[in-house]
Amino acid sequence: MAITAEKPASDIAIRPFKIEVSEADLADLRARVLATRWPDKETVDDLSQGTPLATVQALAQYWATTYDWRRCEAVINSYPQFLTEIDDLDIHFLHIRSPHEDALPLLVCHGWPGSIVEQLKIIEPLTNPTAHGGQASDAFHVVVPSMPGYGYSGKPTAPGWGPEHIASAWAQLMNRLGYDRFVATGGDWGGQVVDLMGAQAPAGLIGIHTNFPGAVRDDVSAAVVSGSPPPAGLDDEETRLYEKLRDFWATDVYYALEMATHPQSLYGIADSPVGLAGWMLDHDSTSLAMITRVFDGQSEGLSRDDVLDNITHFWLTNTGISSGRLYWENKLSFFGPKGVSLPVAVSVFPGELYQAPRKWAEQAYPNLIHYNTLDKGGHFAAWEQPELWVNEVRVGLRSLR
Repeated sequence: MAITAEKPASDIAIRPFKIEVSEADLADLRARVLATRWPDKETVDDLSQGTPLATVQALAQYWATTYDWRRCEAVINSYPQFLTEIDDLDIHFLHIRSPHEDALPLLVCHGWPGSIVEQLKIIEPLTNPTAHGGQASDAFHVVVPSMPGYGYSGKPTAPGWGPEHIASAWAQLMNRLGYDRFVATGGDWGGQVVDLMGAQAPAGLIGIHTNFPGAVRDDVSAAVVSGSPPPAGLDDEETRLYEKLRDFWATDVYYALEMATHPQSLYGIADSPVGLAGWMLDHDSTSLAMITRVFDGQSEGLSRDDVLDNITHFWLTNTGISSGRLYWENKLSFFGPKGVSLPVAVSVFPGELYQAPRKWAEQAYPNLIHYNTLDKGGHFAAWEQPELWVNEVRVGLRSLR
């Protein structure tokens, strides 16, 4: 359940919003977790067959007996939330203004299997830097929207909400909020969306930051997808990147191919919370390995609560399938350049799906204003390593203030 103000006649109105999940929904979730019918254990001692049974059983035990959604709900509700209609679809977003009035407006775009939950750790350092090791001149006004089909945004009922449409909608959102000069950042799908915002170059957008750069050469992408040998002339760094992408495409990409072809067939993730969890955890081998360690009791960039906050958010909003349709909508390269001429800051994390070499970033982004490689952090960089990620955004976009 969610509480909103009555919808005004004007479709450009901004309506207050608050999450209020019923106790009945939480009791149903726990009952479904406890009633899970388990498969046999995998026949290997590694992650080559997907999310391990022991990991998901540990997750389920914690979910049903200890995990507290109300804690996460309270954190989200501590920030101003709103709905507004864009192109006949309700868009849910957080909007947190900095106490420093001359702060730079920043749109933060999540990916899959992410949500606004990924961004909760970065809001305070971005908006109130003087309380988090920064200067007043580092401040941002922060807007964090839920993508269509995700969280409390509307679920499209017809095709057409691909990443290009989302990019234009986010520009409309920033304009509607009164920002005539702003920047944008994203990872995963959010990286592709902000790349497309940069390519569309809407009025007011002055630059972007990405930790998922669209910078892989077209010939390398084509070789990876087709299973062909690497293009001739690659240096050692480029060859390593080709091999990493080749391995990802050979073993880790099939969740994306399923959602890109038959997202509606995934009824199990709408009916079973444990089915949803197993599906969401198996995004990429590096992230899955980290999460298996988390549920084995080790300390990592993410905690058990972090992981379950995000999965529970998907479960309570019944967005497992609706979020996956973005893959079906997409007709663009996951990794390739999008034609961005605006200023771009790139952060390269070692646990990401790939690490774009600087020279590729310079080719993809002719107005590259920042490029840095980090020593830790992975696909969910803002969530896993919020201090490092926040510093990258501060430094990377500083020249645009």
